[in-house]
Amino acid sequence: MRHRMTVPAIFFLESVKPLSFVGSQALHFFEPMVNAFFQVRDYERFAIMMENRENLEALLVKIEARDDAARLEEKARKRGKEPS
Repeated sequence: MRHRMTVPAIFFLESVKPLSFVGSQALHFFEPMVNAFFQVRDYERFAIMMENRENLEALLVKIEARDDAARLEEKARKRGKEPS
């Protein structure tokens, strides 16, 4: 919540949702090159996850839920600090 990047993240994910399958195929294509230079444990798992648009929607819902929880926590913290 500190950087307030929820809205840009949601905007980006919504804009790439139609291309998620193509992006996942590109990830599969580049996997041998990525693995040659970096040790990325969850690379293949992420590529498989991106094939399904419902997974992207679930990610969006989780981001929004965390943002809502952080905003409520911040409001409660501010109320607690206000002098009575």
